[in-house]
Amino acid sequence: MNGRVSTMIGEKIVTSFSGLLGFGIYFVVSVVLLALFSLIYARITPYKEFALISKGNLAAAWSFSGALLGFAIPLASAISHSVGLIDMAIWGTLALIVQLLTFSAVRRIFPAIVSDIPENHVAQGVFLGVVSLVTGILNAACMTY
Repeated sequence: MNGRVSTMIGEKIVTSFSGLLGFGIYFVVSVVLLALFSLIYARITPYKEFALISKGNLAAAWSFSGALLGFAIPLASAISHSVGLIDMAIWGTLALIVQLLTFSAVRRIFPAIVSDIPENHVAQGVFLGVVSLVTGILNAACMTY
């Protein structure tokens, strides 16, 4: 390999790593938002998500997993389409609020769901998880501003 080609390859590698700091910052902020969402979501549900999941409750696992995915998908869209970190955090927060409202809406329409999930009624857990996921997909699609 001649010197010019080596220099070009080296420059491309350095250029690729120039975005590493931005990646790290966005990744940390998104993990913080995900943790915040998880804590708030677990707090607004009248049952103990983490305890139920650790005991093998599939209904809780499905509903919580759907909520996580329903939040992570629009958060990823916010990361991809944002014009800066603050913009991403704002739209990520909006995604968080939408998912919390989704749980509240499902709870109002199907009030028994809050007792069905702790009793491991898997169909209700899957339903809540899928509604959360569908809401997240639509939310993400709307973030293509």
